[in-house]
Amino acid sequence: MRIEPFQIAIPDAEIDDLRRRIRATRWASATPSPAWQQGIDPMWLRELATYWAESFDWRAAERALNLHTQFLASVDGQRIHFAHRRGVGRTAYPLVITHGWPGSFVEFDRLIELLCGPAASGGDPDDAFDVVAPSLPGFAFSQAPVRAGVSAFQVADLWAELMRGLGYERFGAQGGDIDIGAGVSVALAARHSDKVGGSI
Repeated sequence: MRIEPFQIAIPDAEIDDLRRRIRATRWASATPSPAWQQGIDPMWLRELATYWAESFDWRAAERALNLHTQFLASVDGQRIHFAHRRGVGRTAYPLVITHGWPGSFVEFDRLIELLCGPAASGGDPDDAFDVVAPSLPGFAFSQAPVRAGVSAFQVADLWAELMRGLGYERFGAQGGDIDIGAGVSVALAARHSDKVGGSI
């Protein structure tokens, strides 16, 4: 399996283009209903869009996300982006964590630190995990699915192969939501029970 280091580095032109497109939003007329009774409050949404176009500091966010050690791997012809951090402890157990929909590995920003270094927050260092946080196909920096029919089961197969490629013969699995993340964890346990020590 080919694995290469990765860091987020979005070109300025792409950020500028995104800001331009946000500023050019054609807003629908508000309904006569009170805010949030028929969808999103239009004023709230406009404020959010203004924040993204004018105030959000993408470079600061990029620096923070790049504190996670990230990689790209070619798994069965599919390019998968993932964060990987080794646990601080004598018996760190491998754990693959899958984000939900819509979501990304960013959901696990603080969790990764807690799982890998529990002693830093008063926990037992023997409870540490080696954490692998892949981005689902088509999410974040993972390539869009290269073939039709990608379900939780196919993603589970990709994750099992990724973990094998990282040298983990047995591991745990955790999913971020009931639709995708948890589905991948259940599929991992069902299809790869020889490798998965437990899933939630």
